Amino acid sequence: MQFVGVTSLPLIMLTSIFVGAVTTWQTAYQIKNYVPMRYLGTAVGSAIVIELAPVLSALVVAGRVGAGMAAEIGTMKVTEQVDALESMAIDPVRFLVVPRVVAGLIMLPILVVFADLVAIGGAMAVSVLFLKVPQETFVSGFKLFFKISDVMVGLYKAAIFGLILTLVGCDQGLGARGGALGVGRATTRAVVVASVSILIADYLIAVLMFRQ
Repeated sequence: MQFVGVTSLPLIMLTSIFVGAVTTWQTAYQIKNYVPMRYLGTAVGSAIVIELAPVLSALVVAGRVGAGMAAEIGTMKVTEQVDALESMAIDPVRFLVVPRVVAGLIMLPILVVFADLVAIGGAMAVSVLFLKVPQETFVSGFKLFFKISDVMVGLYKAAIFGLILTLVGCDQGLGARGGALGVGRATTRAVVVASVSILIADYLIAVLMFRQ
């Protein structure tokens, strides 16, 4: 949990503040001639909590944590440490995979909560400092159509993404073959497969949660 969550927090916060900032800037550019700016907070807040914070946080963590898990377990595999566990009647899946999967399920939603807060704070800072939208206007727009259910959808996504990236990282690590070269390939595959799987899962969740 420390590896997945605590050590990823600075990177998540740094990423989130710029996600909120650029989302606000681009949204203001798109709506400035068509929609009153009092709805800026509405559009930005919904985009962040439903889509941007969960997906981008998961992709960042997949690149850091998923690759790390694949490299760590892959190194254990090619150096026969996994075989040593099996020879001592210790199940490698229970010993190596389950703790990492549980950590991903727990910590990704927590990271997304921080990402939501930081991204919305960055969005509000840009709207106030650069777009000259009063803070009260941004906040009132954000609260206008704010729903707890939208936040929960983002957290559900985060839990599923955490499950995906940890499972993929562990699976690729356990499948590593061929020494250091095999570990490098497993690490690369872990990032690619996890990232693509997260995007596919995001679409499927959106279809299920927001049926027209």
